[in-house]
Amino acid sequence: MKTPFEGIIPSVNYHLWEPCNMRCKFCFAPFYDAKKIVPKGHLPKEKSLELVQKLAEFGFKKITFAGGEPTLCPWISDLIKEAKVKGMTTMIVTNGTKINDEFLQNHQGILDWIILSIDSVVDDSNMSSGRSLTGKKVLSKNCYQQIIDGVKKYGYKLKINTVVHQINYDESMLEFINYAQPERWKVFQVLPIKGENDLHIGEFEISDRIFTDYLDRHKQLKISGVLVSENNAEMKDSYVMVDPAGRFYTNKNGRQEYSNPILDSGIENAYKQVNYSYQNFIQRGGLYNWNKNI
Repeated sequence: MKTPFEGIIPSVNYHLWEPCNMRCKFCFAPFYDAKKIVPKGHLPKEKSLELVQKLAEFGFKKITFAGGEPTLCPWISDLIKEAKVKGMTTMIVTNGTKINDEFLQNHQGILDWIILSIDSVVDDSNMSSGRSLTGKKVLSKNCYQQIIDGVKKYGYKLKINTVVHQINYDESMLEFINYAQPERWKVFQVLPIKGENDLHIGEFEISDRIFTDYLDRHKQLKISGVLVSENNAEMKDSYVMVDPAGRFYTNKNGRQEYSNPILDSGIENAYKQVNYSYQNFIQRGGLYNWNKNI
């Protein structure tokens, strides 16, 4: 479908759900502001479905469902199916806690990619960072491997997201990534966002040099094309993001800035309000072959 603007970013991340069962201390998406508009931390099912329809009709080619933890949403399957019926490539970013045989069986044919958030396979590191169930129980390396085995068994494309911070910057993920064999391993420098993760971010921030050292430690994966990295500058203003209240938002100025609600003001007007950078999207490698069937 023809899009309203030349140079529209073709990929959208829909953070549909504020609730999460992990307590990552560096998280930049607690959506404090959204909860003032949607006290439960999400739109009702019918509004969320309508929003997905509008995103597809506007011309987005790929949608990534994120949170919070999107697999906690009772109607996540309906949203994924709606996006697929409308012709979009579908992805979900998850901490993996609900990715089991039942989930994998139920989403065959409607979900294309599963993106696992795995910062470390060292239990102590995950516990210290809050990457743990209610802050008390971590997923072990063996557990992550079992999840990955299931993802591969059922034919999903796999991507792994890793946030590098003060606790895990000196670790190696080489062995684990070689086991997982993801299509992409996305490595992020931990991102401070004013008003979202101020409380603990000082414990996690790292310099550009430390981030580069981490990438150098994994350079063989960068050479092979599996590792794709983003520092703080590359992340800013290069993602089309929708918050749980149904607003486009951006982090171009180091804080979340929002459009009017899409369903109230119209998607074209809302998109214009945030003025995303297509150039930044291209420069960070946002355009790649995400079509599952190619």
